[in-house]
Amino acid sequence: MSRYIAFLRAINVGGHNVKMDLLRSLFESMELNNVDTFIASGNVIFETDIKSTNNLQMKIERQLTNALGYEVPAFLRTDIEINKIAKYAPFDESKMSTVMAYNIGFLNTLLTKEQQEKVFGFNNNIDDFHVNGKEIYWICKTKQSDSTFNANRLERAIKVPVTFRGIKTIQRLAAKYPPIK
Repeated sequence: MSRYIAFLRAINVGGHNVKMDLLRSLFESMELNNVDTFIASGNVIFETDIKSTNNLQMKIERQLTNALGYEVPAFLRTDIEINKIAKYAPFDESKMSTVMAYNIGFLNTLLTKEQQEKVFGFNNNIDDFHVNGKEIYWICKTKQSDSTFNANRLERAIKVPVTFRGIKTIQRLAAKYPPIK
């Protein structure tokens, strides 16, 4: 049995308010086990014997779209992957000392070289980016509201869905759900 964390986009933002009890019951109806939610922003933890992440992702997206009436992209990571992401340090300490916001964007595919260049095109005196695997690491030296960067602009540039979570959320998830042995 493997443990996954599903990062769902379009949950409790933009007028789409979904109760966590409903979200848990939707995941349980897909015969996923030990379903839990973590803060009310579309983070669902569950266990399954399903081996194909792609099939699992499509199953979740289809169920949520049917139940909620709008498209809900899902980004799946194992507990092992979340632990590695939480510990990964893409920026040197001198940069991190001036950061007010640190976020991680989750993708479902690896970015091409051209897509990565588009991500790095958002670098400026406020924002800095790093790509590792299927994650985009973004630090902002000021309040995020002062930045011209946002996920919608990024998606238009790279032409694939993405959802962002703060590093503290990822670190808390890694601590609460260590890898199953």
